Amino acid sequence: MDTSVRAKFDRVRNLLRGKRVIVAFSGGVDSATLAFLSKEVAAKTALLTVDSVTFPRSELELSRSVAQELDIPIRIVEVDELANEDLVKNAVDRCYHCKKELASVWLEHARLWGFDMVVDGTNASDVQGHRPGVRALQEAGVVSPFKEAGITKDEIREFARERGLSVADRPPMACLSSRFPYGTEITEERVGMVESLEQAVREIFDVECVRARFHGDVVRIEVGRHERKRFFDVKKLDRLAAVAKSVGFRYVTFDVEGYRTGAMDEVLEHA
Repeated sequence: MDTSVRAKFDRVRNLLRGKRVIVAFSGGVDSATLAFLSKEVAAKTALLTVDSVTFPRSELELSRSVAQELDIPIRIVEVDELANEDLVKNAVDRCYHCKKELASVWLEHARLWGFDMVVDGTNASDVQGHRPGVRALQEAGVVSPFKEAGITKDEIREFARERGLSVADRPPMACLSSRFPYGTEITEERVGMVESLEQAVREIFDVECVRARFHGDVVRIEVGRHERKRFFDVKKLDRLAAVAKSVGFRYVTFDVEGYRTGAMDEVLEHA
């Protein structure tokens, strides 16, 4: 790793050193790497995961597994995000309201448990594009050390590989609310439909990165660009169609471009 990049990570360590830190934890590479750094230098580190209907069950299990790998205590708090009308109606600022609510939960538990600060894994790569959630975290007082130090996603992955973290190359994951076009109401039933189908795609096609984008009775499947070739198997496609219809979709389509960050924001670029 380049000396200048190492200096960035030293800035993060200096920010956390001697503090009692809660890491907003999903189990992905960003929060796992941040937790690793905090454990190195903080006076105390705890992981806090918010469990809600929009947090996939597979991700919840991952967070527990990675916490065990890091040997850091994890606390899981249940939140009914769908009780938040601003999230359910799914306007273009949905992520702002979601992150605002999550931040209040994190900060309240930090106060109750006697911690000095709450940190999250937002990084310098996350500030590109439509990111209202980043603003919500800033306003609430959640600290984003990677963003402040100018550390990118690729640099986090490089650091995680050097430290042997199991999630170093794990594909990015966003909450299930991101599967719905703006203006489409988010319900527990609809979230369940996309979550079930994403799990089926992973199992049928042996892919890691998958998004099931909800478009009414149509679902649009994205997989990692390097994984697209795995879809060209007629028998597997028939299985996928059967699963899609069983969970409530009428039509299932394959996005030939593959997964890309902010796919649901593309409509904003042409508005």
